[in-house]
Amino acid sequence: MNTTYPEANITSASARKTHMKMSAAKVKMRGKKMRNQPVSVQYPSGSTQNGGDTSVTGGGRDDGPSNVRPSTERPKNPHQRAGWVRGHQKDGGGYAKEMPKLITAGAFARARSAEVRAMLKAVTVTTGSSHVCGALPKHMRRRAMSHNTKRLPRRLRDVANRMREKSLQAGSKKKKEQAKSKSRKARRRHGNLLLEFNRRQRKNMWLETHIWHAKRFHMVKKWGYCLGDRPTYKCYRPCYRAMSGHCLLQDLSYYCCIELQGEEDKLLASLSQLTSKEAGPTFAAALSLSGRRQGSVMVYKAGQYPSQPLGPVTFLWRPRTQGSTHRQLWIWAHPIIKKDLLLELQTVCQCCEAVVPPVVPVVTPAEVVPTLGPEPEPKPEKNPETKQITGTKRKRSCKDASGPPAKKILGDGTRSPTTPVTWKSSSTGIVINDLTMEIVRYRLIGPQSHSVLAETLEAATDCDEINKSQSSSLWWPEHCKDESKMNLHQQQADVYHILKGIYSTGELPPGTVLGLTVDDPRLTLPTKKVKALPCVKQAQEVDEEKRKELMLRGVSEHCCQSYLWEQSVRDNVTDNKISEQELNRMRSEVLVPGSRLSPTPLQGRVPILLVHQPGKQVGHEMSSWGAGWDLLLPKGWGMAFWVPLVYRGVRIGGLNMSLKHSQNKGAPHFPHDYPDCFAGVHFQEEQETELLDKFKRRPPAKRTNYIKHGCLAPFRCPWQQLAEEWELILREGGEDRKGDGQTGTATEADTEMEEEVTSHRDITVTKPPSRITVLRNTKSLRLLSGWCKPTTSKGQRHCRVRELPPLDRSATTSFLTAHGMSLVWVRLSLLSKGKPELHAMVCVPTAEDLQLLKKGPGSSGPQEPPHRDHFKSRIKRRKKGPKKAATSSLSSKTEGKESNPPSGSEPNPTTSEDPKSSPKSSSDRIFGLWPDPLPSVTSHCSRLTLGWVTQGDFSLSAGCGDALGFVSVAGLLNTLVNQPMEHRGMLLLRNPASLHYRFAKINIEV
Repeated sequence: MNTTYPEANITSASARKTHMKMSAAKVKMRGKKMRNQPVSVQYPSGSTQNGGDTSVTGGGRDDGPSNVRPSTERPKNPHQRAGWVRGHQKDGGGYAKEMPKLITAGAFARARSAEVRAMLKAVTVTTGSSHVCGALPKHMRRRAMSHNTKRLPRRLRDVANRMREKSLQAGSKKKKEQAKSKSRKARRRHGNLLLEFNRRQRKNMWLETHIWHAKRFHMVKKWGYCLGDRPTYKCYRPCYRAMSGHCLLQDLSYYCCIELQGEEDKLLASLSQLTSKEAGPTFAAALSLSGRRQGSVMVYKAGQYPSQPLGPVTFLWRPRTQGSTHRQLWIWAHPIIKKDLLLELQTVCQCCEAVVPPVVPVVTPAEVVPTLGPEPEPKPEKNPETKQITGTKRKRSCKDASGPPAKKILGDGTRSPTTPVTWKSSSTGIVINDLTMEIVRYRLIGPQSHSVLAETLEAATDCDEINKSQSSSLWWPEHCKDESKMNLHQQQADVYHILKGIYSTGELPPGTVLGLTVDDPRLTLPTKKVKALPCVKQAQEVDEEKRKELMLRGVSEHCCQSYLWEQSVRDNVTDNKISEQELNRMRSEVLVPGSRLSPTPLQGRVPILLVHQPGKQVGHEMSSWGAGWDLLLPKGWGMAFWVPLVYRGVRIGGLNMSLKHSQNKGAPHFPHDYPDCFAGVHFQEEQETELLDKFKRRPPAKRTNYIKHGCLAPFRCPWQQLAEEWELILREGGEDRKGDGQTGTATEADTEMEEEVTSHRDITVTKPPSRITVLRNTKSLRLLSGWCKPTTSKGQRHCRVRELPPLDRSATTSFLTAHGMSLVWVRLSLLSKGKPELHAMVCVPTAEDLQLLKKGPGSSGPQEPPHRDHFKSRIKRRKKGPKKAATSSLSSKTEGKESNPPSGSEPNPTTSEDPKSSPKSSSDRIFGLWPDPLPSVTSHCSRLTLGWVTQGDFSLSAGCGDALGFVSVAGLLNTLVNQPMEHRGMLLLRNPASLHYRFAKINIEV
């Protein structure tokens, strides 16, 4: 039976749209809707009547006649849309323009019944993402039903339990793929924590105080170590007060120690190739050679003085032994120059034979062994009970627990056991040992450093007769059996007792050395932190004559001896150290809680070395500021001495405080202030990269435009270019030629700058490179310091100097003949307000600028006329260039359709531009910075540039802005000659982000 429905105006050909014609967004939306539909319903892309009734599976047979068009037949109208389309269409697509004449009722009903069954199946059958709670009305749902099935109705509990078991099984399969990580409680166990710490020390070395510093400091990774940079709390001024009035403590164990052993004359002959007497005392200085003083020297490559320096080192000779010429020397160097220094020492000492250390079989747990290569396949275990069950906590089995526990790494954990640390020479007999991380070194800075040591350390007590009579594996009982050694120990203890009566650490001779054996400082650890202060009673008990002799002559040579020099004693002390657990057990057995253990354990004697560190030794102010003591210990005893020192009220400093300590002393800090060393050049490159990255992180509108401020290099100091340009200026009489043009207008300065950009670039590139040097000749430094008329801070009063030859053209010429391409270390004190910053420019004042000083020392300095940023307009023009090129290319394309297209071999005038004006080069430029190569650094501004500042800040000791840096020797002499006598040594200082010049007085402190 056929029934006609006039209102049915939907045809299959016009109601659906194929996937090929649908947009990507609509296909994605339709796929998202049809994702959860059952597979029994299929939606073909072909066009059928009745909404695709015949293509629905499960709808039964077609018994009656139907008017269905085959799905393969295409619609006659090509513009007619097929498939379902969302929304209204412009051309009315999706709706038939002609109404169908009839529809088959049976086929239509079967198709609708199949769809209803599919819909009911999709509702009733739960999928993986569905939950049984979805069958409940919303007002009956509870959050607790997901984990407590008893809150569900009884008819749904069985289904919920089955789903829960299924989810647990699915979760266990995933856990097999990813191993379960340990809980925090398991990770914080001592054994697991020690294994983790040992693993983390394979890449960067840890000091023994690393954990203590990591909880209180910002840690940085430098030179292969993890070091504390600055505390997490504010303590800049308290640390300065500690250095000035009490004590500041630092861990310098990252400094590398290289030991040399051999005959004295052969050692001195070899080491003389690395130093020069012109730069000061060498390894052969009498006081240092005797072992009574610690020395410091600048080391160069063999026979290359004054060029190619390696860096500063400190050295310590072991006192001589009667009847023996065999000597022992320790050289302490910064870790950044250790490799180069070791190679030079091996060359001059002819120690090329490496002694391979013996391989000691040490059984370690499996977790400690580093995985450097492919791991061997584990053998199957015979006992199935030992197999670990997945999903359980990983505990150590009884078999692992019976093995040796993991040991804490002492020393260099990054070094392989087969790496040689000893080199010897068969011709000279010299032996070189690398003692890096074998000796702990602490530095105490401040006038009360000796008071802190006096309260923390006590001279070792003698053993009783019972221990002396018995044989022992410890070093101290055997040492007590020798009466001569005990007499020496008593003399050292007496000298140490005299130290308690000294008022300030700076009263002692610089570099004094004292050997001593002390008791374990943990035995006298106070219950609370106390501030160590000088004791008046102890000072009165000290003999006045002995104290004066100690202050004038220092410690005698035989008292400088210490058993820390012997490798066997150091190993014995390290291996037999009392653990914290055993020490606490012994304390718990004391009758009076808090009292000292008596008798002292035999393992509690430690040989140490006390080395005096001189404070400020140059200049005419604050003499001996920053003096202190260095404490040398065997490895393994770091924390045993660190905590007792902290409990005496000292402040703790990091790398940042080391820099401030050097700045207040007026001494160059390594490697920051050594531009002629490879380490200094490397540091300057790293610093430039760090500052440039910080500059780029800011948006261009918030950056300082250094081009407009006339600053060519705000993040580095081009020392080589500065020295070369000053040499060229003096050769051509540049300053006289420049004349009054220094105070020109801003337009003239901009014109000169443009000329410099074009003229000096080729000169800078084509000029042969030549290395610069830093003036370290003591005689030349004294002469140059006297010509600068040294004064106190702020130029308040002049200091007395010895008679010097007059400063004239002939003296200048002879001086520059020897040191023309050199830089000199100077100190600049601002006469008025202002704070010098890093890389501030040191400039030459003009005659008009010096007239401003007549108004008063606090008068403000001149102003630098603002510069013009020529690169800013170029960048804007080049940014518009591609847009114009694009529009011109479009117009050429339209014209090309009408006319003949150009051949591919002819270049396009819009695309073939000069590479200098290409947009790629402008994109590489950084807004606000000069691109390389730089123009003239001396004559770029209205005042000639002499040098730059490497350390600048407000000095708390001087009470004014204080700057340290380098200036060109040629430029400085030229400036001093042309200045009047009353204003000699007066210069200008300008920060990179400022146009204001400040008057500053220059001093060369020798």
